Amino acid sequence: MKHILKSIVIISISLMALASKAEIQIYITEGRSDARPVAVVPFKFESESQVQAQPPFDFARIIASDLERSGKFKPVEVSKLPQHPYSIEDVKLEQWRELGVDGVVYGTVTQTASGNYMVSYDLIDPFNDKAIFSSDIEAGSYPIIPTSSHLMVLKTKIVDNDNFRWGAHIAADEIYEALTGERGAFATQIAYVEVNRADPRPHQLFVADSDGFNAKRIFASRSPIMSPTWSPDATQLSYVTFENGRSEIVVQDIASGQREIVASYKGFNSAPAWSPDGSKMVVVLSKDGNPELYLLDLTTKRLQRLTRHYSIDTEPSWAPDGKSLIFTSDRGGRPQIYRITLADNKVERVTFEGIHNAGAEFAPDGKTIVMVHQNNGAFHIAAQDLATGQLTVLTKTTLDESLSLAPNGSMIIFSTVDGGQKVLSAVSMDGRFKARLPATVGEVKAPAWSPFIL
Repeated sequence: MKHILKSIVIISISLMALASKAEIQIYITEGRSDARPVAVVPFKFESESQVQAQPPFDFARIIASDLERSGKFKPVEVSKLPQHPYSIEDVKLEQWRELGVDGVVYGTVTQTASGNYMVSYDLIDPFNDKAIFSSDIEAGSYPIIPTSSHLMVLKTKIVDNDNFRWGAHIAADEIYEALTGERGAFATQIAYVEVNRADPRPHQLFVADSDGFNAKRIFASRSPIMSPTWSPDATQLSYVTFENGRSEIVVQDIASGQREIVASYKGFNSAPAWSPDGSKMVVVLSKDGNPELYLLDLTTKRLQRLTRHYSIDTEPSWAPDGKSLIFTSDRGGRPQIYRITLADNKVERVTFEGIHNAGAEFAPDGKTIVMVHQNNGAFHIAAQDLATGQLTVLTKTTLDESLSLAPNGSMIIFSTVDGGQKVLSAVSMDGRFKARLPATVGEVKAPAWSPFIL
């Protein structure tokens, strides 16, 4: 068996906040030995404008970085590419077959006006001459030559300086799906809390692209911010704030910044979780005594109590079909995961392995849950098959918490401790790919991966 990748790949990423600049670096700490080789050729630059200006970012490099971050692909170093084609006519299939890559991406960035670009890019499979049929290529828009039958992706996009990187993430999603049959999740966002003690409002809520770029601070407070979670349409965030001297659940529109307090009862108001259709939210309230799960109708603000137990019930997460929830409860003596069916409020225990299981979330297919699992004194990210009950520990770090799944279920982002500070980390669902995302300013925690945005 090939040895696990030992070298640490460091990709520097600059995050621009509203008022300050913070930098996050992605450290790929463990790669897959069976990652599929792909080639992403640097794109050709052309200009139709009298005033030529290079694009703000390298479109091809963003695609390559996204594919590498998925853990499933290993882009070939540019210096080792046998040729640099820009069109289908330039592609020499035999050279790419000899290199042994599963796909070749090439393209052209054309400046159409100042700050505006047309990006054309293709993906070919050197070994498959039935990737698409010639009838799928519009007559007159592309040469009908033998190499064309190897095309898997044939796209053109119009982008500007502001959405240039986002357009590259969309392209990476298209390429990833063509190669895997699974929808990509690069054109998504991540919310997280940053704590910077040097700032007068040290607790700050950020939203950034999935690779950490284009970070925007959407809220800052002198008091802690907890449990950010996305609305299903990715336009709003809900989170817990203590700015008024007590815990309150807030819903904030990301574009406008408008905020609404949706739960401010006596006692605890915590752990919001949107329903899949966005009409309701499960919250944890202690207004009637100990913490229990309540269903909140976001239109009528009507509350329905779901659990009734002397123990602590918290950290709810919806099943993809909206018919049940999983949550953390110590009703068995220690924190474990339970499931409640909304039709009859029937509760059943889900986890039995380990002395502590908490903060669980469903995978998109509803067949697996991921959670924080404690065994032998360490807290790891683990996955459990709901049908068989088999539990698999995915991480080697020992103080993991606050996990969130990518919308395609391929990757888990979570908070852990590194060098005494809280950082973000990521692990693939099979545990074979790992990355670390520390901040150079302050600490980062409580990540929440957005739903699909497009």
